[in-house]
Amino acid sequence: MSEPSVIASRRGRIGHILLNRPKALNALDLGMVRAMQAALDGWRDDPTVHAVVVEGAGGRSFCAGGDIRAVRTHALAGDGAAVERFFREEYALNATIAEYPKPYVALIDGICMGGGIGISVHGRIRVTTEAGLFAMPETAIAMLPDVGTTFVLPRLPGQVGLYLALTGTRMQGADAVHAGLATHFVPRTQLAALAADIARDGVAAVAAHAGALPPFSMAPHRAAIDRCFGADSVPGMLARLAAEDTDWARETLATLRSMSPSSVMWSFAAVRRGATLNLRAALAAELALTRHVTRHPDFAEGVRAMVVDKDRQPHWSPDRIEAVDPAAIAGMMK
Repeated sequence: MSEPSVIASRRGRIGHILLNRPKALNALDLGMVRAMQAALDGWRDDPTVHAVVVEGAGGRSFCAGGDIRAVRTHALAGDGAAVERFFREEYALNATIAEYPKPYVALIDGICMGGGIGISVHGRIRVTTEAGLFAMPETAIAMLPDVGTTFVLPRLPGQVGLYLALTGTRMQGADAVHAGLATHFVPRTQLAALAADIARDGVAAVAAHAGALPPFSMAPHRAAIDRCFGADSVPGMLARLAAEDTDWARETLATLRSMSPSSVMWSFAAVRRGATLNLRAALAAELALTRHVTRHPDFAEGVRAMVVDKDRQPHWSPDRIEAVDPAAIAGMMK
């Protein structure tokens, strides 16, 4: 028999969750969401469990995101109830992690994207190694930055959060600490020892293993990120990027132009709105927006191009940001 996709166990003073779907890069399906929720519920009031540690199996990925291929299949079949069920339960898990009364420690080694950020960033301690790879790549598949990141991203330094949300820029582990998605940097060679020490001594062991943080690779572009992504509209943001006249700005502009135009628009609006909401309200707003997004033709096409067929040649509708109807985006945000 195959092993379960989530293995919840007791290790000394901690409850330990292993995401055990390595062939799928530990991407979350509904069964995994439910198993994590059940484990956290079971340990919440157990006085012998002092903290929870979550890791990913396989050595390549902490969690590559939600099972967006399955969501697309449900959406194409017109099964809105299945789509709603997945996002509702995933977002409830994100809220559980954020509100958990005990330390929740994510040990992030390898890919941590989308839903993987959702099951780490809301926890109290997020440890990454140099192999950590963080991103919110949703505009490439015409989704939206979700799992509570419309609350988290606008609270990162300056306009870094909006930049990450719209461009899907990937950050190595040290950069994720600088940006605020992770809290501690630990060399990969020490991660197993750290997990064992937490089980024996509790979360105080994290500080003992934390390594020196390398410089922030985004530092040379921080001022430009704040200038350009501080515009009050997507057209204004594009105009500011064009005016920068630097290699970084040209590359960023080309990246934005390659994403789903509609997704850039609704993601911009969602992150800006999230700055005014608490986490619970942001999750509710994200859930409401998924009902529109997953019915938009760009969603099925984006997942097809990037996940299913992997030809990386999506055909967006409309195909330019200037052709997106702002009124339609505003209607989706209600």
